[in-house]
Amino acid sequence: MKKFLLIIVSVMMLITAVGCGQTKTDTKKTVNPVKRDQKIVGVLMPHRESPRWIKDGNNLRYEFEKRGYKVDLQSSDNDVERQRSQLKYMIDNGADAIIITPIDSGALSDVLVGAKEKNIPVIAYDRLVMNSDAVSFYVSFDNKAVGRLFGEYIENTFALNSGAGFCNAEIFSGSASDSNAEVIYEGLLEVLQPYIDNGQIRIPSGQIAFEETATYLWRKEEAQKRMTNLLNSVYGNGTRLDAVICSSDVIANGIVNVLNNSSLRPIITGQDGDLYSIQYIVAGKQAMTVFKDSRLLADKCAHVVESIFNGTLPEVTDNMTYNNGEMIVPSYLCEPILITKDNIKEHLLDTGYYAPEEVGLSE
Repeated sequence: MKKFLLIIVSVMMLITAVGCGQTKTDTKKTVNPVKRDQKIVGVLMPHRESPRWIKDGNNLRYEFEKRGYKVDLQSSDNDVERQRSQLKYMIDNGADAIIITPIDSGALSDVLVGAKEKNIPVIAYDRLVMNSDAVSFYVSFDNKAVGRLFGEYIENTFALNSGAGFCNAEIFSGSASDSNAEVIYEGLLEVLQPYIDNGQIRIPSGQIAFEETATYLWRKEEAQKRMTNLLNSVYGNGTRLDAVICSSDVIANGIVNVLNNSSLRPIITGQDGDLYSIQYIVAGKQAMTVFKDSRLLADKCAHVVESIFNGTLPEVTDNMTYNNGEMIVPSYLCEPILITKDNIKEHLLDTGYYAPEEVGLSE
């Protein structure tokens, strides 16, 4: 009997031990990895010095959040190393897609290797990312068309195509680190080079080449510095200045600041449709701007990313032109709009981009 009881107790202990072990194993098996309900879209804007980039960032956030995605929106404040660090963080910490407007178009290729290894789609937004095969898509405006709009405005304003028109002009291009800047410059010269060649357009400073006209990081302060130097070295003897062709509203703002203390009153161009430049146009301090509706661009960008997430091909308008040094990047290009005082209401007020009181106009 004692032996029988001992056997029963031993069997029960064995069953209990096995049961506990099985429970522990089952617990491990039933611990599931954490699942994210939302995909994360990283958005990297270059800076907040221009209202344009604040609007772009906010519009991108809106478009992605309304589609149910989580947005990590960062600004790099024109610091290339900071943008590189932000990009690496997004790659390493679970971004499912990354939207980036590079400060320096060629400074991100080594960091983007990590995005390619993890199959994270990278969308170049407004500015093309250079020297990388990790770029999935490019969403922008037709920047050569932007340059042509500048050129056509000067051509028409001074009746150059009549053969009798004439103007003295200076060119203020964008940053040499931004691949868009030279494309805009090329579009401008497509229209104006014949008039420069035949003498109808004169550049009193002699600064015509892109490198001579480029404005470091598109900064207002750099434009102001160069314009001040031109006033002192070229225009101090009464030489007339009819036009300053600025590639952005930030640059135009710097030129307006300098010329406020001068007797020169040239027409001034710009790009982006920033609020202060629209106010300048209403006040007669700036002649025009090229408007790039960030609502349209943000919506298109969100459609592209959603298509990629769904495994379908995004709509492409250009699959030949944009070679970033490593690949032809499939692209979608929106059309820019030339804005003058005459069509502010149609394109900016009636569409709700600005309110009449913001720009200094009544309905």
